[in-house]
Amino acid sequence: MRSKYLVAVLAMMALIVAACGGDDAAETTAAPTTAAADSAETTSAPEPTTAPDEAVAQRDLRFVVVSHGQSSDPFWSVAANGVKAAEEDMGVSVVYQAPGTFDMAEMAQIIDAAVASQPDGLVVTIPDADALGPSIRAAIEAGIPVISMNSGSDVFADLGVLVHVGQTEYEAGLIAGQEMGGMGVSNALCINQEVGNAALDARCQGFEDGLGGNVEVIPVDLADPTGAQAAIEGALSSRNPDGVLALGPTGAIPALNAMDNLGMLGQVQLATFDLGPEVLEAIGAGNMAFAIDQYQYAQGYLPIVLLTMFHETGGLPLGSVDRVVLTGPQLVTADNAADVISYSEEGLR
Repeated sequence: MRSKYLVAVLAMMALIVAACGGDDAAETTAAPTTAAADSAETTSAPEPTTAPDEAVAQRDLRFVVVSHGQSSDPFWSVAANGVKAAEEDMGVSVVYQAPGTFDMAEMAQIIDAAVASQPDGLVVTIPDADALGPSIRAAIEAGIPVISMNSGSDVFADLGVLVHVGQTEYEAGLIAGQEMGGMGVSNALCINQEVGNAALDARCQGFEDGLGGNVEVIPVDLADPTGAQAAIEGALSSRNPDGVLALGPTGAIPALNAMDNLGMLGQVQLATFDLGPEVLEAIGAGNMAFAIDQYQYAQGYLPIVLLTMFHETGGLPLGSVDRVVLTGPQLVTADNAADVISYSEEGLR
């Protein structure tokens, strides 16, 4: 059962799934859509019925998920898998959308269109509270329950969002810095594929504080891996770091290729946030020290469960840290990479 993976991480979710009548469902894969016009898309679910043979009772609830991440990023395809699984397990209808690039103006337009469609709930990421705050507040003023995921752990409460599902980014960066500092690193690069994303900026700051050494931020374009590799090669050659932290696989893979091209594998410690097949293979092969995993599958899954629970009970678990339901950070090293790879192949990690 898909829900068993979540129970292993957040035992309280077992009670939520039970309360909402979740059952097993066939594996499917969802990918974010990219057109702002799609935000008003509506899909009606059948009226609640009790179906035979363990089928999920269908609920007349429609939710919209708007993330800042693009479908070209493998991280977000896993989060979308979680959304799709929860849609099936809860018997609700969910529309998942994202801007075509990291574009806060377009993302705000998508949220505005979603609000105009009057969904029963809204899930958003909040990489830039200044840009997205007015649209999110408009949803709340319209009486739409809003839950945030992934980005926004430090600002969601001020915007009136009910609860946040994810990790606290500064603390995750702090752990990465402490881990790398314990390996003897004192001069490092922080590879940022979305400069301006407050969550990623917080990771770099936490990394620098945890390391207690020198950290230089190297911006790269996640849509241009060749250009990213060239930028990282230049920084490796000119800055002579003994450690590199990427903030996601779209920065980690160009960094890995750059280090391989320069003959630096094994000489410079490399780590990353978030997982992907190539990241896990590199960890298993000893070419990457570790990854900080925030379990994005759960970030997609849990908000749909929570919104369903909110409609059916009027209540929500408010999380373990200031209304944040923590899904990470979890450390993936060579010791457990093989196990995580098996889950990754199923689209769960």
